[in-house]
Amino acid sequence: MRFLLTLSLLGWLGLASAGGMRLLLQSSPLAGSQYYAFAEFWPQMRVGDRLELIREPDNRHDANAIRVEWQGHMIGYVPRAGNRVIAEALDAGERLSARLSSVSDNKNPWRRLAFEVFIEL
Repeated sequence: MRFLLTLSLLGWLGLASAGGMRLLLQSSPLAGSQYYAFAEFWPQMRVGDRLELIREPDNRHDANAIRVEWQGHMIGYVPRAGNRVIAEALDAGERLSARLSSVSDNKNPWRRLAFEVFIEL
């Protein structure tokens, strides 16, 4: 049995080293959507759409700030309460990807958009 587990792990590592794996780092709501382009673009947004994560180390409000963009339009930020690990990964040059996981016209801005961040292995 231990042999099979070892083979499975080696197979998984082989896939990971070939760039075929990704690991979910975070799933969260988008912060600040009410201040940015969300209202203009939400009818066009779809679950699965790719998002860009852009570090803002000189942000005067949060040294770990990460801006979130959809098709070149700023739509908000990674919430401050959960941005440290992602900021450190971006600063270290890790390959991260992000995608929309839910889109809604909910009146509560914390329930309008949710996204997921993955590390590419």
